[in-house]
Amino acid sequence: MSRLPAGTRADYRAFVPLQTRWADNDEYGHMNNAAYLSLIDTAVSLWKIGQGIEIRGPGAHRFVVVETGLRFHAELGFPDPVNAGIRISHLGRSSVRFEVGLFPGDVDQAHAEGFFAMVLTGPDGKPLAMSQRLRGVFEGIAVV
Repeated sequence: MSRLPAGTRADYRAFVPLQTRWADNDEYGHMNNAAYLSLIDTAVSLWKIGQGIEIRGPGAHRFVVVETGLRFHAELGFPDPVNAGIRISHLGRSSVRFEVGLFPGDVDQAHAEGFFAMVLTGPDGKPLAMSQRLRGVFEGIAVV
């Protein structure tokens, strides 16, 4: 089975700076696999907030993660500063797939790449069509 090469910064449309934490490393001195997903979740959340998309409170857009995945290329760990590159590879009626590359410092190749497929839901938990405003924001970083 051939392995996909690591993405580069040019493959992503937006960037969010993050900082690894001491607690991200495990007993072996490696960054724990759950910490990578936490960084990806944080990057997507911060990007949404930066775009004026409410993620908490009564006016929040309620996105539920329905699928996630992660591919490792090289190690990250504390105290690495990380730049998270973000793009959207799928934009449906109520669904969106965020893809995120994690780049330490100013390195050009991603050390890890992951995705979150999300569905916008209403208070009843059922899929809800995205507004034109929300779609427009997402289209700004879409690669589809």
